[in-house]
Amino acid sequence: MTLNTPAAEPTFTSGVLLASTPRSNGAGPNPPATARKLKSRFGMAVQDIADSFKLWRLATRLGWLDVRLQFSGSTLGPFWLTLTTAIMVAAMGMIYSQLFHLALKDYLPYLSISMILWQNGLSSLVQESCSTFTRAADSIRSVTMPYTVQALRTTIRCSLVLGYTVIVPLVVFILFGLWPGSVVLLALPAVALWLFNSMAWCLLLGTVCARFRDVPPIVGSILQILFYVTPIIWEPKQLKDGAWWLYLNPFYSLFEIVRRPFLGQVPTGTAWAIALGFSATLGVIAFVSFARSRSRLAFWV
Repeated sequence: MTLNTPAAEPTFTSGVLLASTPRSNGAGPNPPATARKLKSRFGMAVQDIADSFKLWRLATRLGWLDVRLQFSGSTLGPFWLTLTTAIMVAAMGMIYSQLFHLALKDYLPYLSISMILWQNGLSSLVQESCSTFTRAADSIRSVTMPYTVQALRTTIRCSLVLGYTVIVPLVVFILFGLWPGSVVLLALPAVALWLFNSMAWCLLLGTVCARFRDVPPIVGSILQILFYVTPIIWEPKQLKDGAWWLYLNPFYSLFEIVRRPFLGQVPTGTAWAIALGFSATLGVIAFVSFARSRSRLAFWV
């Protein structure tokens, strides 16, 4: 008696016979094949990220070139960022100090560092990450390089802009004699965490926005709401006993771990715990999203 077994089916790629594989019985792909495909996606994503850091010099040059092109033909160049930021902080400081009945020498340093870290720091990193891949569409289509180079490029560009504007609060501190001292060094690990988050946002929102072009306006609207519910132009102590709910906003904790050292204060352990937990979750989600979308990015942009 002869048993009926599934016939082997040859597999051809570009006219070349590769192998003979069992014919599917309609039950879907074999679990080992699916696992290998998933492992391959994650492995290629890891390789992409590793290769991009080897090209950090290229990413730095591209980020600096973006800033230069933004102010091409200007006499002051990127220092326009410093000037416009100084005017904005001075105007808002005089207005809101009167509205909140606060002394200008106490309120202006707080407002200056808060506005800079939000507008040119945390908010800018999230907003700019939406255009990580769409902004580099021509490069992605014409040059073979790791996709994560574009994430590094965006992070470096935003860091350079922040560097030009952080001069304003430093000058304010000097004018009012409020230099934070050595405690400002506590901001360094917090800034490193921001850079990690920036890369994660670029890989997550960069891929999502490349596929769905309606997402960037939504992100912009959410950031506007977060601006008002996060203590930036107002202080947490104004809420008195109701300040506990601020920890429900992860952006508040991310903000505090950088801002407090500049004000000569030590961030709370709660703020650090929430910031680290949020960053770890964001990193995992971003990596999975990038790994699953990486092979289709060139078609989306």
